[in-house]
Amino acid sequence: MPPADPPPSSRIPGFYKLSPAARRQALVDMGGMQAADLASLEAGALPLQTADQMVENVIGTLQLPLGIGVNLLVNGRDVLVPMAVEEPSVVAAVSNMARLVRLGGGFTASADPSVMIGQVQVVELDDIDAAAAALTAALPELSSLADHIHPRLRARGGGIRGMKVRQVLYDEPGEQPETMLVLHFYLDCVDAMGANMVNTVAERLAPEVEGITGGRVELRILSNLASRRLARAACRLAPALFDQPDAAGVEVVAGIARSYRFAWADPWRAATHNKGIMNGVDAVALATGNDWRAIEAGAHAWAARDGQYRSLSTWKIDAEGYLVGSLELPMQIGVVGGPIKNHPTVAAAHRILGRPRARELGGIMAAVGLAQNLGALRALATEGIQRGHMRMHARNVAVQAGAVQAEVHQVVQRLCTAQDWSVERARRELRELREPGRP
Repeated sequence: MPPADPPPSSRIPGFYKLSPAARRQALVDMGGMQAADLASLEAGALPLQTADQMVENVIGTLQLPLGIGVNLLVNGRDVLVPMAVEEPSVVAAVSNMARLVRLGGGFTASADPSVMIGQVQVVELDDIDAAAAALTAALPELSSLADHIHPRLRARGGGIRGMKVRQVLYDEPGEQPETMLVLHFYLDCVDAMGANMVNTVAERLAPEVEGITGGRVELRILSNLASRRLARAACRLAPALFDQPDAAGVEVVAGIARSYRFAWADPWRAATHNKGIMNGVDAVALATGNDWRAIEAGAHAWAARDGQYRSLSTWKIDAEGYLVGSLELPMQIGVVGGPIKNHPTVAAAHRILGRPRARELGGIMAAVGLAQNLGALRALATEGIQRGHMRMHARNVAVQAGAVQAEVHQVVQRLCTAQDWSVERARRELRELREPGRP
């Protein structure tokens, strides 16, 4: 793995006011990118021939806006975070909350080793208890076999980290119960996401497991509930940081904590609460070429691990009145292979991040998710989510109404002043703006 580039500062005042070209140049000037990287941000950076090699039946490519989350301070390190997302307000919310959190010392973050879980399911057993005992007795030999399947992974410090035999009961109401035997194995994939590695091990173990148990192996595949590969982020903020002209910080902090308690107690609220967290996490996953669908599946399963779907984050007020936020979720990501190697824009995103290892990137993504969550909760506790969101959406409305680049900012200002973000209002404002003699 090449040495990480020195991180640029993530504090770029007025970054959102710059043109796209000026933002790119700012990243180059600060060391976040090389001038040669700029071509990877242009339309068409992914050649059709390369796309055709990545997936099947290719007819073209689909672009998303690629923004930069600024102001993030994670474990004392400034981080510029590429985010690919179509929804207005996501990048702005992360950047604004990161600026607030850095005043309180920034985010702390950590991630477990990159251990993925593989499952080998055994069915058609005459005596499941005897088969389980035989499989348990054979775990040392199976572990040794599995640990030699990926010698290059072992050389990088990864490999098998244990095995476990489970009996799983299917007891859906109205259906015939069934007990099945499942072998779990745990593979440290180091800097890879690891799906192919895990599946290769599962396939190799299948005939051995059949010979030991006398049953038939059916499914042999990874689990996307990466419960041994968790990422965490936390922050602690003084209430004064939330002071507003029409609301004291202590009131805002209390509202944020109440919103969290609602999400913990009610799955209908938790679904939207967690969607906001994943707005940030998924955007970084997309920008860095990671499997956002796997991350989503694992996160939502983790949110329901006690039998009820709950908030992934916590927000509480400590004894000193500070707001303390934390987030924990499975984070199955990689920084090598796949799109990271083949997609030039994805490769540039990793360079902007400073080419972190997988565990460091997991912590950064957790911090982004927590920042996004804080932005949503602060809006809910103050002006309401719709008003803030529509301010960001106003640019899209202005363009939809026909505004050109030089007119968009003025139309947006008029929409926000009127608190009316309809296309009809935008068209009216645009007509007035274009009338000769008007200021």
